[in-house]
Amino acid sequence: MNGLSIGQVARTAGVGIETVRFYERQGLLEEPARKESGYRQYTEDVVARLRFIRRAKELGFSLKEIAELIALRLDASTTCADVRERAQTKLADIEARIHDLKRMKQALQKLTLSCRGQGPTSECPILEALVSERKA
Repeated sequence: MNGLSIGQVARTAGVGIETVRFYERQGLLEEPARKESGYRQYTEDVVARLRFIRRAKELGFSLKEIAELIALRLDASTTCADVRERAQTKLADIEARIHDLKRMKQALQKLTLSCRGQGPTSECPILEALVSERKA
């Protein structure tokens, strides 16, 4: 067997060794074959899978969603429409998060403007707003 070591796979894929092990535990990577010495021996396919996972994470997909994408990719009956639907769902989720982040930003800006930055914390309008029931 002439496979890659876990270090070689991690370096080539641009991830850490612990990340490779974690993805194995999560079922995103198959358990690799081992040498008689017990060392893991990976194939080039694992590097491609790790790159796929890394790119999907960069696009905001969760590990559960990535597992679903991998399953779709391996299922011969899957169409591009199936994958597109998953991507559109993720896009809608990201849009909702952006909306929430903008709302939080506006509230925090309002709180920041209400604070002079002087005096004791017992008189801080930011801390007071966090304690009170009213919305910022």
